[in-house]
Amino acid sequence: MKVAFIGMGTMGAHMALNILKAGHEVTVHNRTREREAPVAEAGAKRAASPKEAASGSELIVICVSDTPDVENVILGKEGVIDGAAHGAIVVDMSTISPTATRRIAERLAEKGVQMLDAPVSGGSEGAQKATLSIMVGGDEAALKKAEPVLQAMGSITHLGPIGAGQMTKAINQIVVAGTYWSVAEGIALGLKAGLKMDKVVQAVGGGAASSWAMLNRSGNMIDNQYPLGFKVQLHRKDLTIALNVARELGVTLPVAAYVEQVETGLIARGHGDEDISVIARSVREASGIDG
Repeated sequence: MKVAFIGMGTMGAHMALNILKAGHEVTVHNRTREREAPVAEAGAKRAASPKEAASGSELIVICVSDTPDVENVILGKEGVIDGAAHGAIVVDMSTISPTATRRIAERLAEKGVQMLDAPVSGGSEGAQKATLSIMVGGDEAALKKAEPVLQAMGSITHLGPIGAGQMTKAINQIVVAGTYWSVAEGIALGLKAGLKMDKVVQAVGGGAASSWAMLNRSGNMIDNQYPLGFKVQLHRKDLTIALNVARELGVTLPVAAYVEQVETGLIARGHGDEDISVIARSVREASGIDG
C-alpha cells in the first residue's frame, strides 16, 4: 500500500519504520525536515509538504503533538486536504480533541476522503517494538482497508464512530495519571521506610497492584532519574483534553485534575521534556526525600 506518514517525532519515526518493514511504500514529511532523514535512509521517500506527501497516497497517517498541529497538517496551507485523492483514508494517530476530530472528518468527507481517529498507547517502547494499543474510531470498511498498515504498528480495537478513538484515549490518560501517581506515592513510602525497593517492586508487581507503570517506570521513581519515554508536557496536554471532555459531559475527575496541576508545576520548573514518571519528583520532595 502507498502510505504517507506525517510526523517524525519520538513515536512517529519508529512507527513509520515498522510500516516500511512490513513492505509498504512510505513517503514521509516532518515540519523539521532533518528528522525525515533516518526513515529516508531506511527506504522512505521524502515530501516537502503534507500536500505533497498525501498526493498519490492511499493512506495518510498523521502523528503530531496537539489539536492545532493536526488541523494545520490537514486543513492548513499545503495541507493534506489539498493533496489527498478521492477515496484516500486519513488516519490520525495523534491525541487530540474528539470534537475537533469530528469537525476535521466532516471537512475531509466533503472531498471524498475518509478519516479514522486512531490514537495509541504504549510509549516509545511500543512504537519501537510495534506493540502499540491502537484505539480506532470511524467507518468499519475504512478500517478494514487500513488494517494491513495499522497491524504493522500494534494491535487494533475498533471502538465506534469517528471520535470514539479519541474518547477512549482520554480514558486511557485518566487511568495513566492515577496509576503513575499511586506508584509514586507507594515508592515514596517505601523509600522513607528504608525498604529494599527492588524487592518491594518484585512483590507488589506480582500481585493485584501490578501495572505497566509499576513494572516499567518504578526504577525511574526510585532513582529519581526520568529519561524520556513519554514527555510529561504531552501527558499534561492529553489530561487537559480529557478534563475538557469531562466538563462537557458533567463528569468529575478529581485525581486527573490534581495530577494535571502537578504536571503544570513540573513543566514550569523545566521538567516538561522528562518522562511522565517525573511526577514522582513532587511526591519525593513533599515527603522530604529530596530537598
